[in-house]
Formats: sequence, C-alpha cells, structure tokens
Amino acid sequence: MRSSPSDGLGVPRWVIVLAVLGGLFVLLPLVALIARVDWAHFLPLVTSPSSVDALLLSLRTSIAATILCVVLGVPMAAVLARVRFPGQRVLRALVLLPLVLPPVVGGLALLYLFGRRGMLGGVLDVAFSTTAVILAQTFVALPFLVLSLEGALRTAGTRYEAVAATLGARPSTVLLRVTMPLVLPALLSGAILSFARALGEFGATLTFAGSLQGVTRTLPLEIYLQRETDPDAAVALSLVLIVVAVIVVAVAHGAGEPARRRRRVTP
Repeated sequence: MRSSPSDGLGVPRWVIVLAVLGGLFVLLPLVALIARVDWAHFLPLVTSPSSVDALLLSLRTSIAATILCVVLGVPMAAVLARVRFPGQRVLRALVLLPLVLPPVVGGLALLYLFGRRGMLGGVLDVAFSTTAVILAQTFVALPFLVLSLEGALRTAGTRYEAVAATLGARPSTVLLRVTMPLVLPALLSGAILSFARALGEFGATLTFAGSLQGVTRTLPLEIYLQRETDPDAAVALSLVLIVVAVIVVAVAHGAGEPARRRRRVTP
C-alpha cells in the first residue's frame, strides 16, 4: 500500500528537527512582541488620532496599490507566460527586481523619476503625496502578483485557449472568458499577497513620500516613529499589523487552495 505525503514517511528526523527550529525562529520573535503588549491600555494606544489616521491611510493606499497591481500585473504575466520574444528572461528579471532590491533604493529610483527634479518631474511631480505612497507600494508589490499569475498560466497550459481560438473566439475573449477563469484562484492569491506587501511597505514610502500625518504616514511609518517616543504604542500597533497580515496570508492561502486541489486530481 502506497503511503500518502501526509504520513511523513521518507522524511529524515534531522529534516523535521530543522523544520521545527525554522518555525521557532519565525514564531518566537512574534511571541516576544505579544508578551510586551500593554493590554491595559491597548485600545487607547491603537485608537489615538495619529494611529487611526495611519491605519486608514494604509488601508486606502494598499487597496489602490492592489488595484494598480492587477491592472498592470495581469497583462505583464500574460505576456511573460504566453509570448515568446528576444530578451524575455532579462525582462522577467527586471520585473521581479523589486523583490530583491532594497526598498530605499526603489524609493530613490521613484524619486528621481517622479520627483520635482526627476525625469518626469515637470509633468508628474507627485513626490511626498498620497499618490507617491500608492506608487511606492505598487512598485514593491507588483512582482508578487506577476510571479503568482505567471506560474499559474504556465501550469494551466494552452489547450483550452487553443480550442476557444479554433471556435473563432477573439484573443480578448479568450483571455477574459477562458484564461482568467482558469487562473482566478492564483489571481486572487497574488492580489491578496500584493495587498499584504503594500500594507507593510516602509523604506520606499519613507524615501519617496515622506512622513506627513494623514497624507503619507502609513502604519509602518507610524510604528517607526512611535518606537522613539512611545514604545508601548509601537508594540500595540505592531500587533494590529501582525493580525492583519495573518488574516491576509490565511485568505491568500485559501484562495489558492482550489487550484492546488485541481492539480492533484488532474491526471
């Protein structure tokens, strides 16, 4: 009788030990942070005017950045997955560059493009504004959607698209009515992960947008500033951000589960 992957058979004990150590390495810092929360004053700390402004601004800009990621990322993923052209690998590397680029460097790049003295400064001077926050968040979050969706498109193959094209469907119809429904779980998962990355963005936002309360001071920036003046508030706001992140990651995992089930049952 064949064993299922969930049996744990074939996995050496030293691998399990290292996996446990890795889990503890991620979990224990969060436990230490939660242990420092001032529960008696938690609500006043997270409902102060500056904290509420930062949270609402983060949610608004992260939603806008996620929409922008979908608008730009879906075509990018489709081109990378379905079109063959010279320099494709180089382009893919450039698209994914923000994943490894220090956020401060990304912020500087955006500043020298959209800043007052940047390449497009005379036309689009948006530095140190709410728009700058959205652009910074989109810059760092876009690769998450492109990477998720491109992988799903490659896994799905092109057989259904070929059938639709044979029946006379236009390319736009094939994309919207055949391709996108096939990879919808991956699209949702990528969009949710992009939202989470945008919500936690710090370096590029600070460099490109600054820190103006109600305008550009997002929740990560508020936490950083509170760390110097009110550590209890910083810890409380950090917990709020952790809870939101856990919910987002759980939803993203749930959104991608239907696609994983289909891959397991497809021969």
